[in-house]
Amino acid sequence: MRKRTKITLAVVVGVLLLGSAAAIAGPLIYRDLIAAPAAETPTLTAEDSALAPESTASGSDPLDAAALSGEWTVAQGSEAGYRVDEVLNGVDVTVTGRTDQVTGTLTVDGLTLQAAELTVDVASITTDSSSRDSYFRDNALRVGQYPTATFRLTEPIAVETPPTAGETIERELTGELTLAGVTQTVTFTVQARTDGTTAEIAGQIPIVFADFGVNAPTLGFVSVEDSGYVEFQLVLGRA
Repeated sequence: MRKRTKITLAVVVGVLLLGSAAAIAGPLIYRDLIAAPAAETPTLTAEDSALAPESTASGSDPLDAAALSGEWTVAQGSEAGYRVDEVLNGVDVTVTGRTDQVTGTLTVDGLTLQAAELTVDVASITTDSSSRDSYFRDNALRVGQYPTATFRLTEPIAVETPPTAGETIERELTGELTLAGVTQTVTFTVQARTDGTTAEIAGQIPIVFADFGVNAPTLGFVSVEDSGYVEFQLVLGRA
């Protein structure tokens, strides 16, 4: 009888240990083997450029500032979306959603960006999980009522000297981000480059969801951090 009791206790302890191991290993397996890898942080690299190949050649002459003036529009190859961290049983899993449904215009006067207005079709943003997408569309962002997110530049920004073709420059932009029907002033860093015909802009806007009336979901075993990023990588052409 005593031997049977020992065997039973050993089985119970083994089951508890296996359960604990599964609780720890399960999220790690999900993050490393099952979940789709997060998209790269938007940045401008020479290896992935919509500019003409010769634009990245060293020793180029500065662009004509006057020739940059005018209206630029968002073109094919642009995308926008979000980046958040989910916490699954204590394990961080980075999730990115993306859409190519981005429109907008930028107005340039010489070396000054005078205006910019961008619109993203939030309802078309997708991740690797349809159930996650449904929650973000229907519950978090309420796209039935607020189908788009917008950004409007509120402070013109200038560069001091004309860039060379393909040269990447960084500047801080300040404007109004409207998400889920709420507008907040945001300031963030962007990278930009142009060859005079095509331009590229990439950046991240840090946000706190509560500032936009968005409740980060908590579903028991998985929760979403209360902050994240709106991300974009844009290709622009002359209007």
